[in-house]
Amino acid sequence: MTEIELAEAQLSELELLASMFPTEDEFLVNDQLALAELKDCVEKKTMEGRSSKIYITVNIKLDTSEEAMVTVSLACILPLKYPAVLPEITVRSVVLSRSQQTQLNTDLNTYLQENCCGDVCVLNATEWVREHACDYLSRDATSSATTGSTAQPLDLILTRLWIYSHHIYNKCKRKNILEWAKELSLSGFSMPGKPGVVCVEGPQSACEEFWSRLRKLNWKRILIRHREDIPFGGKSDELERKRKFSVFEEKVFSANVARGNHMDFGQLYQFLNDKGCGDVFQMYFGVEGQ
Repeated sequence: MTEIELAEAQLSELELLASMFPTEDEFLVNDQLALAELKDCVEKKTMEGRSSKIYITVNIKLDTSEEAMVTVSLACILPLKYPAVLPEITVRSVVLSRSQQTQLNTDLNTYLQENCCGDVCVLNATEWVREHACDYLSRDATSSATTGSTAQPLDLILTRLWIYSHHIYNKCKRKNILEWAKELSLSGFSMPGKPGVVCVEGPQSACEEFWSRLRKLNWKRILIRHREDIPFGGKSDELERKRKFSVFEEKVFSANVARGNHMDFGQLYQFLNDKGCGDVFQMYFGVEGQ
C-alpha cells in the first residue's frame, strides 16, 4: 500500500469505529490535531504536513456476572505507516491487577502479530478483548484470596488536579500531556491556548507522577490551582464511578480569533458545568461562569 492508501485505510477505520461506538464514553479521538492532519492528507492526496500519530480510546463494558458492568479501555496509537505496521494498543481497567493486565496485553499483542499484520485491526482487538478479558479477571482470583496482605494494594484515594498554565501552545508539550495521561490511566482534559488548563484525575500516585513530569518542562508559569483528594473503598469499580471524566482528551474552545490562541470561556464553563465541575471556573479565573 502507498502512504496515501495507508492514510485512507486509517481514516476509513476511524469512521467505522465512530459509527459502531457513537458516544464519547465509548470512542474518542484524543488528539484532534492529528485527526485534522490525517483528513487533510487524504483530501489533498499528499502526506506533506503530516507528522502526528492518531491516538484513540475505545471503552467497552463487560458483564462479569459477579458485579455490575466493568469498563475496560483500549488506548490505541496508530503509527503513520499503520496498517502496514501494527498499532500500539494497551488495555487497562481498574479491576485488573498488574499481573492480569500485563498478561492480557501480552496475549493481545501475540494475537495481533499472528492474525492482523497488514490489515486494520483496532476493531478486531476490541472484539478479542470483549471475548477474553473476563478470563483474566478470574485468573488470579484464588491466589489473591489466599495471599491476603501480600497482594498489591489498590490506591485508595482518587486525586483530581486542576492545573493552570500561562499558555500551552507547544506541540510537543501537548503530545506529552496526552501520552502521559494515557500511560498513567488518567482521565480529564487539556485545553491548549492562553491560558492553558489541564485537569487529570485517577489514583493519587498516578496524578502525582503526572504533575512531577509536567512541572519539569519549560513553562513561563504553571501551578496547581486546585486539588481534590477523594477517598474510596477500594472496591473494583468504585474509582471509575467517582471520576468526572470517562477518558482524557484535548478540548479546543476556539473564540475564532487570529490563530485560535484565545479560548471561548463560555464554552469552557459549559463543558465544566456539564461534568459537574462548574464551581472550578471561579477558582481558575476569579469570576463566575455563565
